Amino acid sequence: MRDALEQFLGELSAQRRVSPHTLAAYRREVERVLNHASAAGKPVKRSAWTTELLGRVQRELWSRRLAPASVARALAAWRSFSRYCVRRGILSADPSASLPFPRLPRRLPRTLPAEALNAALDRIVGDGTAPRDRALLELAYSSGLRLSELVGVNLGDLDRGAHVVRVRGKGRRERIVPVGDTALAAIHRYLEATREARGGVAGEAPLFLGPRGRLSGRTVQRVVRVRLAEVAAGLGVTPHALRHSFASHLLDRGADLRAIQELLGHRSLGTTQIYTHVSRGRVRKAYAQAHPRA
Repeated sequence: MRDALEQFLGELSAQRRVSPHTLAAYRREVERVLNHASAAGKPVKRSAWTTELLGRVQRELWSRRLAPASVARALAAWRSFSRYCVRRGILSADPSASLPFPRLPRRLPRTLPAEALNAALDRIVGDGTAPRDRALLELAYSSGLRLSELVGVNLGDLDRGAHVVRVRGKGRRERIVPVGDTALAAIHRYLEATREARGGVAGEAPLFLGPRGRLSGRTVQRVVRVRLAEVAAGLGVTPHALRHSFASHLLDRGADLRAIQELLGHRSLGTTQIYTHVSRGRVRKAYAQAHPRA
């Protein structure tokens, strides 16, 4: 089964182009089960991969008071691996199919008020990293990029004439996303400020630079926390809140849900539909506050 795991991970990487983070998570969760069946690194027979074994490990996860989302991620990895083994003839049936899937609470995306967010972005001026931080946050909000997509943008991905940027999303899928005038102006100022440090323009060079080259995701998280501290006080806002705000503000202003799906790079419209709940919540609040007999 350990050999099957390596083949499974290889297929995910080569054919489905799963991210390294997802591969590491799948490996960790499947090895957790294999190590229950045998000592770490020791062979595990296919007959050991049973519903009983998986259920025992799942009960252990619950006993450790892990969040339902963590248990659900483990079960998703086991199911994906089990189905791979069935397709390859390693197993005759999927032993994970009968395991109960945790009920997950429906969490609405955390968004920021448009007016307050615009004001916070306009206040990023003056200090040494202001041009970079302003350009970074403007692009994140203007185009609804994930954190990994944002730090992965190269100079050659940005077409300022066409007002678009090419990004690489989940599964390394590429999409072309519009970039607004305000974000383009901020990026232009940033590039002008770093012209000498860059030494020249190269298509594969990172758009956003840190002390050691490409800007890290951790640095972006810090920039969001510091620069948006006032507008997001007490919310624990992450870079993803800018992506949520992008989608929610578009929907509030009448954008088509399928257009938002394409802009976000969602495979399923169902994933995008969660923003309708955010919008409806605002409508209900406005009604309750404004209607004399609400």
